[in-house]
Amino acid sequence: MTHVSVRRGAVYVSVAAAAWGTGGAAGSLLFQTGGLNAVGVSFWRYLIGAAFLALVTRVTRVPGPLVLVVGVGMAVYQTAYFGAIALSGVAVATVVTMGATPVFTALGSRLFLGERLGRVGSLALTGALTGLVLLTAPAAQDSTGQLGGIGLALLAAAGYAGVTLVSRRFHGDPAGTAVGGFVVAAACLLPFALVDGLVPRFSALSAGLLIYLGAIPTALAYGLFFRALTALRATTVSIISLGEAVGAAVLGVVLFGERLPALGWAGCACLLAAVTVLTARADG
Repeated sequence: MTHVSVRRGAVYVSVAAAAWGTGGAAGSLLFQTGGLNAVGVSFWRYLIGAAFLALVTRVTRVPGPLVLVVGVGMAVYQTAYFGAIALSGVAVATVVTMGATPVFTALGSRLFLGERLGRVGSLALTGALTGLVLLTAPAAQDSTGQLGGIGLALLAAAGYAGVTLVSRRFHGDPAGTAVGGFVVAAACLLPFALVDGLVPRFSALSAGLLIYLGAIPTALAYGLFFRALTALRATTVSIISLGEAVGAAVLGVVLFGERLPALGWAGCACLLAAVTVLTARADG
């Protein structure tokens, strides 16, 4: 496996975050055009992602125990994430998920991995949390559906943090971990997808969205994510990943007419500043 430098790892996570930022929008469009729910979208995302990544990468080893944990965590957090989108919209669901993730990751990495944030990391996390509060404060005062979506987003964040911590602690072949994790996640979701509706309504748009979702926010993004975890601290990765929230919030406004107040835009600025500082000063 080629060594990944700290700086390159930071770039990998930044690219992954940009790709992830489009995943929520693609999933939301599939709800509308493909007749799929959160479980169905997640199932196809992982299945297609596994196929793409297996075709374009050289899988040297699939670490059995690791991929079981990673796959179950993926199944939980991805389905909870798309469920949050269905209840509260792309912008709020993504911002809560990605904003809460570094908090859970920082606590877990300190307790289980012995990693310390350092001054720059602590400042970046503070800025990210400030952005999260600004972005989600209006939603907390809104409908029950919004609050339910926030709850699912927090569950997604916990699952995502768990996958990050386990992968950092026991990292093996990044491509093997990603492909194996996708397959396990798809297998976990298959029984539920069969009950709720597995076959999408076929159209050129839904087919294109499924292919895009599997190739870019899944195969490409997770392939880079697992490579980055071989070089960067778990919390560093999770904070840089917050760049996804900014892209998703903007797409929610542009594509779906979701309203983002002035405080929300200020939150985006705080998140982007935190990600930029940590990426530029990445120290592993």
